Amino acid sequence: MKVALNGRKFDEPITPIIQEIVDQLKHRGAEIFVSEGYFNILKKNDIDLGENWCIILDRQHYDDMDFVFSLGGDGTLLETATFAGPSQRPILGINTGRLGFLATTPKDQIKEAFDALYAKAFSFDDRVMLRLESDKNIFGEVNFALNEFTILKRDTSSMIVVHTYIDGEYLNSYWADGLIVATPTGSTGYSLSCGGPVVLPHSNNFIITPVSPHNLNVRPMIVSDRSVISFEMEGRGKNCMVSLDSRSKAVEMNVQLAVRKADFKARLVKFDGYNFLDTLRQKLNWGLDLRN
Repeated sequence: MKVALNGRKFDEPITPIIQEIVDQLKHRGAEIFVSEGYFNILKKNDIDLGENWCIILDRQHYDDMDFVFSLGGDGTLLETATFAGPSQRPILGINTGRLGFLATTPKDQIKEAFDALYAKAFSFDDRVMLRLESDKNIFGEVNFALNEFTILKRDTSSMIVVHTYIDGEYLNSYWADGLIVATPTGSTGYSLSCGGPVVLPHSNNFIITPVSPHNLNVRPMIVSDRSVISFEMEGRGKNCMVSLDSRSKAVEMNVQLAVRKADFKARLVKFDGYNFLDTLRQKLNWGLDLRN
C-alpha cells in the first residue's frame, strides 16, 4: 500500500501520536511518501520513518497513492484536499487538532482505525468541491475549494458591494463586509459563524451567506449546486480579498469572478459506524443543557 502523509507543524505532545501512525504503517509494510516540507517537520521532531519512504516531488505523485493521510485538524484536511482532490485519492483524516468535523478519526483510536482500514471496514464519503473561474489567474491550478469561496473588503473600513448573479440572472447587491459561497461541507465553517444554515453533506446545494450585511433583512440563501454564481464588486478601495478555504489573494475590484461545482470531489474515508448527525451533536453540543 502506498500512503502519502500530509500535515503541518505540531507541538511536542503530538509527537508520540505521529510516531504511532508511522509505526502502524511500517508494521504493515506500507510505502510512506511525504512532501519535502513535511519531512523537515518530521525530522525536526525526531520522527523515525524507517527505510521504506520517499519524498513527494510534485502534485502528480498523489495520483499514485492508495490513501492520503491528513494529520492535524480540519484546516490540514482542507489543505490535503488541494493535493488529493483532482485525482480523488481517498483522504483519511486523523484529528490531532481541536474540532474535527472533517478529520473524524480521534487520536486515541489510531490502531482501531488501521485495523478497520486494512479490514476494508470503511466506505467513501464523496464531498462536492467548488471551482473558481476568473478572467485573472488568481490561484493557478489550485482554483478549487472544499469549504467555501469568499469575497471580503480589504483596503478600507467601508463596506463593499457585491452584485451577485445566478446563472446570469441578477439576484441581489450585497452591501456588506463580504460574501461567502459555501459547499454543504463548508456549511459548518465560516458560513455558520455568519448566520448560515447547517446543510447535510450530500444535499447538492451551495449556500450564499453575506458577511455583516448593511441591510438586516438580507439572509443566507440556498441554491442548487448546478448553478453558476457570478459576481461584480465595487467599493471605495481599489482591491478586495478573495479566498478559497484558507488561501487568500488580493484582487482589483474590476476582476470577473464566478463559482461552479468542480468536476471532481474530495473522497473522504468513512469508517463503519460514523454518522454525521452524531458529529453535529458532539461538536456543536446540540441538546446540551446544564439543567440536565
